[in-house]
Amino acid sequence: MRLAYAVLIPIALIIAADAAAKDEDPYLWLEEVDGKKALEWVKERSARDTAELEAVPEFAGIHARLLEIYNDRARIPSAGFQGPWLYNFWQDAEHVRGVWRRTFLDQYVTAAPVWETVLDLDALATAEGENWVWKGASFLQPEARLCLVSLSRGGGDAAVVREFDTVAKRFVEDGFTVPEAKSQVSWQDEDTLWIGTDFGPGSLTESGYARVVKQWRRGTPLASAATLFEGAPTDVSVGAYTSVRPEGRYHFAYRTPRFYRGSYYLILDGRLVKLDLPEDAQTRGVFKEQLLVSLRSDWETGGRTYPQDALLAIGLDDFLAGSRDFAVLFAPQERVSLGGVGTTLNHVLLTTLDNVRGRLYRLGLVDGAWTTEEIPLPGLGTVGIGSASDTDDTFFFTYQDFLTPSSLYIVRPGRAPEQIKTTPEHFDAAGMTVAQHEAVSADGTRIPYFVVMPAGFAANGTNPTMLYGYGGFEQSMKPGYSGATGAAWVGKGGVYVLANIRGGGEFGPRWHQAALREERQRAFDDFIAVAEDLVARNITSPAHLGIAGGSNGGLLVGAAFVQRPELFNAVVCQVPLLDMKRYNKLLAGASWMAEYGNPDTDDWEYMKAWSPYQNVDKDQDYPKVFFTTSTRDDRVHPGHARKMVRLMSDLGKPVYYYENTEGGHGVAANLNQRAYMWALTYAYLWKMLR
Repeated sequence: MRLAYAVLIPIALIIAADAAAKDEDPYLWLEEVDGKKALEWVKERSARDTAELEAVPEFAGIHARLLEIYNDRARIPSAGFQGPWLYNFWQDAEHVRGVWRRTFLDQYVTAAPVWETVLDLDALATAEGENWVWKGASFLQPEARLCLVSLSRGGGDAAVVREFDTVAKRFVEDGFTVPEAKSQVSWQDEDTLWIGTDFGPGSLTESGYARVVKQWRRGTPLASAATLFEGAPTDVSVGAYTSVRPEGRYHFAYRTPRFYRGSYYLILDGRLVKLDLPEDAQTRGVFKEQLLVSLRSDWETGGRTYPQDALLAIGLDDFLAGSRDFAVLFAPQERVSLGGVGTTLNHVLLTTLDNVRGRLYRLGLVDGAWTTEEIPLPGLGTVGIGSASDTDDTFFFTYQDFLTPSSLYIVRPGRAPEQIKTTPEHFDAAGMTVAQHEAVSADGTRIPYFVVMPAGFAANGTNPTMLYGYGGFEQSMKPGYSGATGAAWVGKGGVYVLANIRGGGEFGPRWHQAALREERQRAFDDFIAVAEDLVARNITSPAHLGIAGGSNGGLLVGAAFVQRPELFNAVVCQVPLLDMKRYNKLLAGASWMAEYGNPDTDDWEYMKAWSPYQNVDKDQDYPKVFFTTSTRDDRVHPGHARKMVRLMSDLGKPVYYYENTEGGHGVAANLNQRAYMWALTYAYLWKMLR
């Protein structure tokens, strides 16, 4: 066996070298998602590698424990206000695909609410012979009787949309039905939808999203829907929606030429009235006839300069009449940024990140003047705005940190916040500690990160350590309670590290913009700097340091291990982007060129320096990477992971591979699949790092 393997390596090297000389990719066949040859390779490779990881001594115990954690009936059933009801989608060991259910508020706040099942997905999938995965529901407001239910085959982004009657608890006969596509569908009124979907050739953007928005009347064929407006083929997407508030209905349309860039329109008497806003501004809805806008860059208008990351408000009629006298509801500080925004009947709710720690505020508009009140939190963790009522000022928020299980609080008019539910403690946090440190990146920027240490921790350089990062699309990495990480990793003696690198949104848009396109290397430098700082502090050493990331985070760890292979001994690379030469030609990839660049232009000159697939060196030793993806991921093409695994294998670089045949971009279509994937992951980390 050793001899045969040794003979194969030079042949593979010759094939790869010849292909490189011709600037060809010998593994394009792996981009055929359902190609026979590709699927045979996937099946054989996944079976072989998962069998080896299942044999790791820690796997069985971790898998059993994660099944318990993910299927725990005592976890918080997050719910949303819809009419008089609170709706929740629930999965557990008995409801693998899940049940959509509802209850009333007075029941929901009790320890054991009585739920009414509205739709059983397991029963539906069996009856219809379909592998349905829940993708949510959009209600017709304000009655919230009718809704549009989205169902995906296997968990991809593409979904079938079907009209559902929540009183009759069945799909509406001859109701609205949209064939499988990556659609944008929203209610205008009971008999009309705004819809962008696959209408046929030319109706989609190069990213695979809607390019045409239409107005579809009940009882008429979809093909006869009237066009509202069209975007360009190079746009990310276009869409339209109706926002319903107690004070009125507002019809909006939008065009997104690239991520975090776009135009908003009001639809008035069938006309599109463009809102005079910066291209990178974001509308946050209408509250008491006030237009809410957040900024991603400084905006000089009306004789004032409004700062990047500010939240602004102005009377909508005044704005349309030409006024630019905005009220500033939030102004950023050096390390304080805007988080989430929500509304109740009489309040605007907002969260902020203060050095990556959450704060919560409630704002009111009284006699034309804005008031601000901070709502106290239990600690310096992460706060999230939950569902809020439009009929009064009731709302939910969640709080959690690394060692504190997520808790759900209700805030009712005139009453202090009340904790009503909490996630069970899935690991013993006694003796565990959390610290926040800073690393210095290559250009001198200070990069914060959190370290979660097990009981009995000693800085001796031998601690198995998992460093997690993302660093893209203005997504912030915040402290959070993970029963899986606590039970399978920290509780067993591992160290968990969360990096707040540039490309994310921890310090507002500027933190994101600092690592865009030609500056992308900064995100990788930041991540590497955190790894080096962990070694310098003697928290761990390269032999015991692993890194993990998914999607854009998969690109992050892919670039990191290719650039600094000696710094890591384990790499978890999930649903990754890796071939940045072809990423814009694969599925939704074209929509991310504002983030990374266009490889078909001169942008490739900087992209080729960090694209992982193009930088694998046949003469370099690499850690044994664990790649995971999903056949049904229709966002990030599974070809990225497939081709990287085949390339590295043919070059004699050992890797592990797991491809789930369903699950979409999340890799898992249900809780059991999620438990299996993470059990493989933690077993791999223990095998490589202990």
